[in-house]
Amino acid sequence: MLATLEHRQPERVPKHIRFSPAMLEVFRQKTGSSDPEGYYDLELTYTIPAPPAETEPEDLREKFAAYHSSLPETAWLDEFGIGHIPGSLYHFARLAHPLAHAAGASDLERYPWPRFASDPEAMLKPPQSETAGGAWPTYGKLEAGQTVRSLVARLKQGDRFVVGAGGSIFEISWQLRGMDLLFEDFQERPAFAECLLDHVLEAWKAGVGTLARAGADMLRITDDVGMQNRMLMAPEVWRKWLKPRLAELIQTARLAKPDIFIQYHSDGDITPIIDELIEVGVDLLDPVQPECMDPAFVKKRWGDRISLFGTIGTQTTFPFGSPEEVRRVVKERIATCGGNGGLVLAPTHILEPDVPWANVEAFIEAADEHRGLR
Repeated sequence: MLATLEHRQPERVPKHIRFSPAMLEVFRQKTGSSDPEGYYDLELTYTIPAPPAETEPEDLREKFAAYHSSLPETAWLDEFGIGHIPGSLYHFARLAHPLAHAAGASDLERYPWPRFASDPEAMLKPPQSETAGGAWPTYGKLEAGQTVRSLVARLKQGDRFVVGAGGSIFEISWQLRGMDLLFEDFQERPAFAECLLDHVLEAWKAGVGTLARAGADMLRITDDVGMQNRMLMAPEVWRKWLKPRLAELIQTARLAKPDIFIQYHSDGDITPIIDELIEVGVDLLDPVQPECMDPAFVKKRWGDRISLFGTIGTQTTFPFGSPEEVRRVVKERIATCGGNGGLVLAPTHILEPDVPWANVEAFIEAADEHRGLR
């Protein structure tokens, strides 16, 4: 991973694979293991969450009761108070926006924002549900009495490259407010929008600083701003509202650990802002969807300054290709995107149950066959 991210030729191209909760159960049935990262000898290990402060209440429903009048019993709340209501398909959920009715900055000042611990010796807690970790379930890594520093140290003993949850500014903000209202705030209520984004940023700054001081090798910041063939917002809107806050979040992490790497996740086509992501300090672009951006083009234009994660399509190759097609695409990506490092082979998102198991095996086998470029 170090060679890959430093644009040196690695001994082998790193690989990763991610399963939805339903597909993780298939993995367990097929392999008898509950740890894909260990079973497949993956170079990266996800995810180390930001630890809550000791003063944070255990019962999030009670903490945010005033903002959710009728959540079903099956729903769970994340640390920001966003309600996640299970849907009828796999792990997908509907969201309950606790700040949908906020009318001004005073409402934001009264909101019970999460408090992350500033001490790497703070205790970690398992997620409320297997989907509470989003796309990165903990796969049972947490043990009783585990602190963030001791967990990082234990994982590194297994020669893993440890990645912590680096937060999200845009996604958390719109999930708190509602996407339509947040875009309306940008245009009609800019002071309110600034206050909201800044509260989210300040919460995450405490978390990333702790993870960095605990020794995490990389932080993964997740902020989907792309659609299938364009950005979700005009690039100038991203530059005004999100770029400076992303830069501040990355700077906070690097003040705590100057050599920490930054992985930035956004689905879709975000080519208009790749130069600026590099400018603010992003090292690994995740996931480089081949249905949205040509991986070979991204590598040719930006590959000396940023590394690529993913590149094997979960909209095309994984669910609809044959095992032979999966192997062909893996070989093609290594040939076109793996020169001088800079490539982590992976599905472009978590794998859902519509992916044939033979394609999972083909991906692992093909990635393992190529211990280096030929």
